[in-house]
Amino acid sequence: MKTGLDNKRNVAILAVLGVVMIGAVAYFVSSMFGGSSPAPVARPAQQAANSPATPQQARPGVSKTSGNQGPHSAEKLPPLASLDPTLHPEVMAGAESLAYGGVGRNIFSMASAPPKIEPVIGPVRKVASVPLPPPGPPPPPPIDLKFFGYEANNGAKRAFLLHGEDVFIASEGDVVDHHYKVVKITPLSIQITDLLYNNTQTLPLTQS
Repeated sequence: MKTGLDNKRNVAILAVLGVVMIGAVAYFVSSMFGGSSPAPVARPAQQAANSPATPQQARPGVSKTSGNQGPHSAEKLPPLASLDPTLHPEVMAGAESLAYGGVGRNIFSMASAPPKIEPVIGPVRKVASVPLPPPGPPPPPPIDLKFFGYEANNGAKRAFLLHGEDVFIASEGDVVDHHYKVVKITPLSIQITDLLYNNTQTLPLTQS
């Protein structure tokens, strides 16, 4: 005949077995989905950060990438007060003492030999001269008249003209000295046509 103590013992055993089974199932699931891999240790990264930078890492402006990894944060330079501004003449003298060792002309030296220019092999082609156009006719001579007076009376206009020492009074359409025809008279100018050269000019009014 089973007592109450036996029932309590069986319940405790079943509870312990249930806890063990749940732990085994959880371990099995975590192992299948990669949960058993150890977490990365942060101490080596801290040691790498405290270690002195290599010459390639210390160069400013160089992106610190490796392979297919993405770019890291920029390198922080030391304060300007800690930099050494001292010039080193021995380093500068070494750079100035470099001698040009090329085979061509040294473009940085005034004493360098000029480049060799090969002589012309064939004759120089002559350019055919273009003949000048024939000169045109000379321009007509200026009209030798002087317009020095104007008169208007009842719509009739007359001009006072001087040719050398001769004085002429002419209206529009008159011919002066068998040579010049009066075309148009205005108070300030007159149009004269040279009949020999068929040339019309405008003469201004001048004060005698």
